[in-house]
Amino acid sequence: MRPDNGFSLIEMAIVLVIVGFLTSSLLGSLQARQRISDDQRIAERLQEIVDSLYGFAATQGRLPCPAPPQLATDIAEAGFEDCRLEHGVMPWRTLNLRELDPWGQRFTYYARAAFTALPAAGALAGFTLDSTGNAVVRPSASAGNKLADSLPCVIVSHGPNGLGGYRASGQRSPAGDPDEAENADADLNFVDRLPDDSYDDRLSWPIPSVLKLRLIEAGRLP
Repeated sequence: MRPDNGFSLIEMAIVLVIVGFLTSSLLGSLQARQRISDDQRIAERLQEIVDSLYGFAATQGRLPCPAPPQLATDIAEAGFEDCRLEHGVMPWRTLNLRELDPWGQRFTYYARAAFTALPAAGALAGFTLDSTGNAVVRPSASAGNKLADSLPCVIVSHGPNGLGGYRASGQRSPAGDPDEAENADADLNFVDRLPDDSYDDRLSWPIPSVLKLRLIEAGRLP
């Protein structure tokens, strides 16, 4: 009898295992590349925002106020600062920035009123060299130690899962993980740590000493 030129069940099983392994490896590589690309994009966006805050402060003598988070993009007032607020979203139209992060959420923005106040008559800045912020960043919601404190403002991207963030419609996604909830509860405490399966927020903030130096260089302080 002539030999069977087809695949045996064992050979087919081996081929399927190899194909599955190669496919898994390829998907893992693509996902890793996508994560790296996303990390680069959000880092660039956050740095763009911080640079805009420095520039605004140098020209206006103060930080911008937050924008109302619940307004849909097509409403005329959306994206403009509202100085009745300390908690809101980045005022993208005031700063001429893109509205959304790479995952389709607005950037949450806290700014202390002492740093967003208009300069008094005869003053060139709304705050002084002695002014201090009050926002605190910790490595977890339950941590006692601090990564940074006395911050005048904090910017939050709510990451790929978007939990706790506002979309262009003004609708908000509920926060899940306690560390992500800390970045969405409109208080003075924030969490910044490495992303994992339950936490993927990204944070940034202007360095207080650099902020004041920019105003000194602009002739607005002391």
